[in-house]
Amino acid sequence: MRFLERMFVLPGGVFLLLLIAAALEVLGDAFFQTAVHHSSGLSRWLSSIGGAVVLSLYGLLVNLPDWNFGRLLGAYVVFFFLVAQVVAKVRFHQPISAPVLVGGCLIIGGGLIISLWK
Repeated sequence: MRFLERMFVLPGGVFLLLLIAAALEVLGDAFFQTAVHHSSGLSRWLSSIGGAVVLSLYGLLVNLPDWNFGRLLGAYVVFFFLVAQVVAKVRFHQPISAPVLVGGCLIIGGGLIISLWK
C-alpha cells in the first residue's frame, strides 16, 4: 500500500493508477465476454477464472489507497471508456460508431469538468 500512496505524490501518479484500474476492469470484463460468447469447454472455464482474478485485482487496487474516489470517479470513467473502446476494437473487432464517439466526447468533457473544476 505504501507504493500506491507514493504514486499519489508523483505528477500524474493518480491518473496512472486510474488507467491501470480501468485496464484491469475492462480486461476482466473482456475475459468474461470471451467465456460467455466466444469459447467452450476448458477455455470457457479458464476465461471465467481469468476474469475473476483480474476483476479481484481491480477491486483491490481501487480500494487499497485512502483516496476520495468519488472526486476521482470522473477521471476514472474517462479512462474506463477509452480503454474499453481500444479493447472492443482490438480484441472483439467491433467498430466505433458515431453514437459512441459523440457519447465518448460527452464522457471526456464531463471527466474534465469533474477533475479540473476547483
